[in-house]
Amino acid sequence: MPVKGSRFQAPLRFAAVAGIVVGVTWFYRHLVHVNPTTVALTFLLAVLLVSANWGLRYSIVLAVLATLVFNYFFLPPVGTFTIADPQNWIALAAFLITAVVAGQLSERARREALNANQRRRDVERLFALSQRLLATDNVAELLNAIPGYLCQVFAARSASLFLLSTQETYRSDPRADLPSTEQLKAVAVRGEPVTDLQHDLSLLPLRLGARVTGAIGLVGTRLSRETSEAVGGLAAIAIERAGVIEQLGKAEAARQSENLRAALLDSVTHELRTPLTGIKAAVTSMLSGYELNETQKNDLLAVINEESDRLDRLVSEATEMSQLDAHQVELHLQPASISNAINVAVEQSRSMLASHPLEVHAPADLPRTRMDIERITEVLKHLLENAAKYSSRDTPIIITVEVKGRQLVVSVADRGPGIDDFEQGLIFEKFYRGRDQRYRVQGTGMGLAIAKAIVEAHGGTIAVTSQLGHGSVFYFSLPLQ
Repeated sequence: MPVKGSRFQAPLRFAAVAGIVVGVTWFYRHLVHVNPTTVALTFLLAVLLVSANWGLRYSIVLAVLATLVFNYFFLPPVGTFTIADPQNWIALAAFLITAVVAGQLSERARREALNANQRRRDVERLFALSQRLLATDNVAELLNAIPGYLCQVFAARSASLFLLSTQETYRSDPRADLPSTEQLKAVAVRGEPVTDLQHDLSLLPLRLGARVTGAIGLVGTRLSRETSEAVGGLAAIAIERAGVIEQLGKAEAARQSENLRAALLDSVTHELRTPLTGIKAAVTSMLSGYELNETQKNDLLAVINEESDRLDRLVSEATEMSQLDAHQVELHLQPASISNAINVAVEQSRSMLASHPLEVHAPADLPRTRMDIERITEVLKHLLENAAKYSSRDTPIIITVEVKGRQLVVSVADRGPGIDDFEQGLIFEKFYRGRDQRYRVQGTGMGLAIAKAIVEAHGGTIAVTSQLGHGSVFYFSLPLQ
């Protein structure tokens, strides 16, 4: 339909021009009788209106027809193309010249207005495109999104992006066969835009300064050379920017990984050296040749036994952490009472809790929930031992259980030094230990990370609220059936 409409547009407008001349002539010949000057001014106004709306060629045709009609119907002798008065020749020539010049001026003003509107639309489109391009920092995501952005912003039927560095083509429509990769590559190599009017195809290079990095193809829309260059530059800058940000991110990740590795080595070395030092000292004493009585021997053997258990616990925690990270731990879920897990955890942590009053607030009618009771007991042990290690002697530790909506919430509160806001966001990370406590209190920084992994594997959440100088409350939730 658009093609047919454009095909008949010119004939229809020429017919309209003839109709205007006929209409003005009939109006002044049969309805209103005026002097020739008024008729000439009316025709001149018509010429200006046609030129402003349809263009110069239509206004020139109107000016010529109006001159002939003006001569035939309004200049004496009326009814002939003969002009009796020489002054009327001058008037007729002046009318024709004025009509043509006015039409040209009106056409120029119309073109400039159209160009100004087009430039405004191009600027708005470029601004919209820049906002979308700069909103993405991931290179792969950006490359796949650029063709779609171009289609949306410039109303193209399809768009394609080709990169010289990877020799890959990204398309808004994978089924589109235009432009071909060879066409895009040729434009990228030459660095000059190409327009294929037959296929309504525009090809433009991706230019980053003097360097061409690829090419863009648009089907179904035409851009000015200035807009094409701006689009190519914006896309190239966005891709380069995303690549730089991604590289910086990888560099930062590598730096953080190195810091984490150093922290891990520091923590594990410190924790392993401490029991090994105790074992080595006890064995050295027993092998020294000094005569030891039975009590002394038993004390040294007890040290060896305790420190060996500690080494075994460290190795077990590291192994468990790696298994949880790899999702290799299978949970044995079954309906169970949280009170049973609390009782077992308290019993297994009794030596750590010996110097702390313990309070347990758990209603007797708590619902049973599906859990791996051994794993949840382990979570409670980590929280209890953590509270005991970081709290002063004789300060209470309080366990509270309550039901909130469809969640069973268990909390462990202490009266320790508290955790500042910054560290609350890091406390559940692997191997992280408080800045002020890492060398004062023994630990590897794996306990809370293990607890977090276990709770999340149950579909729950774990968190902490704390206030410096007033203690901390660690709590986790489990979904009820």
